[in-house]
Amino acid sequence: MIETAIALIALITGVIIGRFLLQKVFTAQEQQARERASRIIEDAEQKAERIQKDKLLEAKEQILKRKSELDADISRKKNQVIHNEKKLQKRESTLKNNELKLKQRESTLSKGQEQLKNQKSKVESLRENIDSQLVAAEKKVAEAEKMRLSQVSQLEKISGLKANEARKQLIEALKSEAETKATSHIKEIMEEAKMTATKEAKKIVINTIQRTATEHAIENCVSVFNLDSDDLKGKIIGREGRNIRALEAATGVEIIVDDTPEAIIISGFDPVRREIAKLSLHRLVADGRIHPARIEEVVAKTRKSIEEQIVEIGERTVIELGVHGLHPELIKMVGRMRFRSSYGQNLLQHSREVAKLCATMAAELGLNAKFAKRAGLLHDIGKVWHEEPELPHAILGMNLAKKYKEHPEVCNAIGAHHDEIEMTAMISPIIQACDAISGSRPGARREMMESYIQRLKDLESLALTFKGVNKCYAIQAGRELRVLVDADNVSDKRAGDLSFEISQKIEKDMQYPGQIKITVIRETRAVAYAK
Repeated sequence: MIETAIALIALITGVIIGRFLLQKVFTAQEQQARERASRIIEDAEQKAERIQKDKLLEAKEQILKRKSELDADISRKKNQVIHNEKKLQKRESTLKNNELKLKQRESTLSKGQEQLKNQKSKVESLRENIDSQLVAAEKKVAEAEKMRLSQVSQLEKISGLKANEARKQLIEALKSEAETKATSHIKEIMEEAKMTATKEAKKIVINTIQRTATEHAIENCVSVFNLDSDDLKGKIIGREGRNIRALEAATGVEIIVDDTPEAIIISGFDPVRREIAKLSLHRLVADGRIHPARIEEVVAKTRKSIEEQIVEIGERTVIELGVHGLHPELIKMVGRMRFRSSYGQNLLQHSREVAKLCATMAAELGLNAKFAKRAGLLHDIGKVWHEEPELPHAILGMNLAKKYKEHPEVCNAIGAHHDEIEMTAMISPIIQACDAISGSRPGARREMMESYIQRLKDLESLALTFKGVNKCYAIQAGRELRVLVDADNVSDKRAGDLSFEISQKIEKDMQYPGQIKITVIRETRAVAYAK
């Protein structure tokens, strides 16, 4: 029994211990499960907070963007409203001015009607007097006609000629006499006009030229870049010519490397491109690193610096001449003139010279010197504009001046300085004259050989069209035309008239710098042979 009791107690004790151990195991697993659950819950809460913050930020960004759009729309509408209000105010002021003008016109018309009534009564009284005088005059005319007919019949009997025949003879005699007198009278008038008008014009032009300092430079289509040694030519050419090809592609000029010692020739029609190539080469040689990537970088920097230099040159020119209020684009075009030439004459120097000449001449004539100087500076801006090359540069320059709100007188002077349009401003002929003065003075330009020879041929051909001319020669570089006439067909008096007629024909049909002297030579030769 005792053993049985002990065994029973041991069994009970084992059961109790087993339950206790099982309870502990279950408690540890439950704790782990709770910890995992809490970690999952915390991670979910953190993710939810992050998502909530992101959504809030997106919403705020959209709200701010929408707000800025609304603010911009509101400011634009405000500006539109302000602009409309200004327009309305202008219209109201214009309407008020028109009302005042209409009232003034009404008062003027009423006064004019009263004056017309008074004048009408005076005219009626004068008409009555004139009618009575006309009746008396008609009677006198009839009596004079009877007397004239009787006198004509008496003259026909005395002379033995009819009135129509005598009239024809008299008209022919008077016509020939009038032609000779008219020619001599025209020559006297022309000489007198030249002695007075030409003298004053020459005085103004000479004073203008003397008071203006002139500088001129001759530019070619070739620039020379000097090197310290011929070894640098190989670096500039590069392996298989890649450096020189990259430089030509970047600058748009031709680089000529020949046997010229310590020099490279840069060839191109555009002086701006040549200047960019020259400065880029200088920087590359000074740096020593010459390869295609470096070449493109240096050319881009040089081009940017040249553009800045162009603007600086334009601003400095405008300030020196005292021309104010020019549009920035026009200032930039003035700067680009520094790198352009016309017949070998630097375009900027030519424009500066024309501006000073125009200001001086306009002041001498009592015209607006500021407008004249402005038009003189801008008269050739059409030559530096890169668009619409098919238009004449005068018309293109006038369109640019109109585009940038220049004064109508300035625009007309620019467009009319080569007679492309009609001159309507007083300063227009001054611009044309000063352009000719600056371009035709000695040393200013180099005339193309072909056009020069063609002008001399046209001069000789024009003189040969006159009757009695045997030969003619253009001498003194086209400044004098010597005409040899037939002595049998041309008299001494006709020779003088012929020189005058040829000069008038040249002035009408040809364009030339300065003046041309026409010398008509008539000589009689007697030839005999002794056998």
